[in-house]
Amino acid sequence: MSISTTKGTVYFIGAGPGDPDLITVRGRALIERCPVCLFAGSLVPRVIVSCAPAGAVVRNSASMHLDAIVALMTEASAEGKDVARVHSGDPSLYGAIAEQMRRLDECEVPYEVVPGVSSYQAAAAALKIELTPAGKNQSVILTRAAGRTGVPEVDDLAALGSHGTGMALFLSADQMVEVVTALQPRYGPEAPVVVAYRVGWPDQQFLRCSLAEVAAQMANAGITRTALIFIGPMVDGAPALESHLYNKSYSHLFRKGASADESALEPEADTMVEFDSP
Repeated sequence: MSISTTKGTVYFIGAGPGDPDLITVRGRALIERCPVCLFAGSLVPRVIVSCAPAGAVVRNSASMHLDAIVALMTEASAEGKDVARVHSGDPSLYGAIAEQMRRLDECEVPYEVVPGVSSYQAAAAALKIELTPAGKNQSVILTRAAGRTGVPEVDDLAALGSHGTGMALFLSADQMVEVVTALQPRYGPEAPVVVAYRVGWPDQQFLRCSLAEVAAQMANAGITRTALIFIGPMVDGAPALESHLYNKSYSHLFRKGASADESALEPEADTMVEFDSP
């Protein structure tokens, strides 16, 4: 191994949920120029890292443990090589990057985090819904079932479900019986649920059902992983209220609202916004 006087930087890149078009411009540009690319192949399609430069070292980290991953990144950095460490979705949500960053801090390896599109955002876009629709839930709890690693007491599903607001469950597809048991007392058996399976991948699919039906429907469909579960008013299919933002009578910083009488008399008109030239 040759030692460089300038260390290479590790870039933790959020690749999005699967669709190669949903990676950020910055994320793709980094993959295109980094001589080392380490991607989470169990969740990141290979096509996303196919733009790595000719001759780049491209490794699938799915079968690698933490020590091996950190060793590869540390060695590349010591050689002055930048590393594209490509994760699925957005690294800030269940990205498992904290332990990698701690190790890099210990080794004095520089790194940066590049955000990405999360599966909950891509699912909402594909479903053509707002997650905080006017007149319905104005909060969304992003959480997961306890699983093998457990969760803090404050994150117990039954406790979170007591809020009755919108919820997006990650990493819980194989625990739906427990999920239903925890949430049904608060949401009720008829609560609307949408299961978003492999969002952004060619075989993406959505299941719509009630909370009482979801465990059986997912089992019948063979869905045990790579699925996000939405629960709550935002997926009930009923029309939301119209927001105040575009209401004629609503005043805000950029527009003075008209009275009811004025609104009735004034014809509709397009509004042109002029910008000063630079």
